Amino acid sequence: MLTLDELRELVRLGTIDTVLVAITDMQGRLQGKRCAAGYFVDEVVPHATEACDYLLAVDVEMNTVDGFEMSSWSRGYGDFVLRPDLSTLRHIPWHEGTVLVLADIEWVAGGAVPASPRQVLRRQLDRLAERGLAAYVGTELEFIVFDDTYEQAWQRGYRELAPANQYNVDYSMLGTGRLEPLLRRIRNDMAGAGMYVESAKGECNPGQHEIAFRYTDALSTCDNHSIYKTGAKEIAAQEGRSLTFMAKYNEREGNSCHIHISLRSAEGEPVLAGDGPGGFTKLMEHFLAGQLACLRELTYFFAPNINSYKRFVPGSFAPTAVAWGTDNRTCALRVVGHGPSLRVENRVPGGDVNPYLAVAALVAAGLHGIENELPLEEEFRGNAYGADKPAVPSTLREAAAALAESKMARKAFGDDVVDHYLNAARVELAAFDSAVTDWERVRGFERL
Repeated sequence: MLTLDELRELVRLGTIDTVLVAITDMQGRLQGKRCAAGYFVDEVVPHATEACDYLLAVDVEMNTVDGFEMSSWSRGYGDFVLRPDLSTLRHIPWHEGTVLVLADIEWVAGGAVPASPRQVLRRQLDRLAERGLAAYVGTELEFIVFDDTYEQAWQRGYRELAPANQYNVDYSMLGTGRLEPLLRRIRNDMAGAGMYVESAKGECNPGQHEIAFRYTDALSTCDNHSIYKTGAKEIAAQEGRSLTFMAKYNEREGNSCHIHISLRSAEGEPVLAGDGPGGFTKLMEHFLAGQLACLRELTYFFAPNINSYKRFVPGSFAPTAVAWGTDNRTCALRVVGHGPSLRVENRVPGGDVNPYLAVAALVAAGLHGIENELPLEEEFRGNAYGADKPAVPSTLREAAAALAESKMARKAFGDDVVDHYLNAARVELAAFDSAVTDWERVRGFERL
């Protein structure tokens, strides 16, 4: 991490020549500009920079689409302001002479853009702060590595790619050893970008791995998450490989992104562990009860794409039941740790999740439970896949409908934010409904 004074000195010495000014879009991707370092210091720091407001109103393909109130052809697709958050300034070791800063998005006339994912999270963290609380979060991203380059994968239509491991390497030292040059470079470069790396391990799907980072405050974790996803892809490309975080690449195990969350007081003291049943405080009971009460109506923020829902298969370690259990990986909500480490793990998100929106949803759900002093149901013991519990939405259409009807979401996020992301869901559904898939061709070309 860098201070502005340190950056100025590095620019003066010629060590740094490029500053990446980035935001996170609706899909959780980094978007922005590569600025000459001198220009950044002289002009962007005091005055900010601008970008087209369509960055928060396009689909995955960057197509301009209808239905967004904040940005459209009728509004002329104007600019908004990218205001650098200098607390995020850091080295980017995988690009020579380069640093990165994340920006908050503002209107040209002033004021934050509510639909910006970083702003959505900030608003919920501010609500927590009003109660003297702060959220601490860790995200666990899985990915699958292929021996094919991204260009080769594109040319093959992402079919018949060669996974970097040929079999299940979950916890296998041999399996991670095969990929250690790539995994080591990602770990070390992320450490060089200011992240606290914990470990790397193999996963179940051939070529699947996970690199874990230490938890920190919620906003910093989401910032790091977004930078890591982009950086891991760029490093893989530089090494002649490709990797994907998509939730379900094939019919085997999907890429999860389990999110761990805990609360602390303004003084930094953990507040979830206590003398109540299970070692909980009343605050923990209400917080967890809020997660259960709101999970279905907020699932869109955990699973924002058509493909996200392909993960939710019984016996796959991805959840299907809205239930909580102590160290129970069959439940959507797993309580793990004890004493100061007590926390809630939400197992619904996949690797395609936008971390800001997902964590904002966790905070909003917890606040709903706290504000209404919701009672906590008994924990589930056993295999939740066969439980008589409410089901996690199984399609994007179902999740969007639940969000549309959610009074809690509209109260927490505001109508403008909810309607913005509902339109994003409608755009995704319309695109999928009009697509003709390989599955349809294989089944129907000759035999129907």
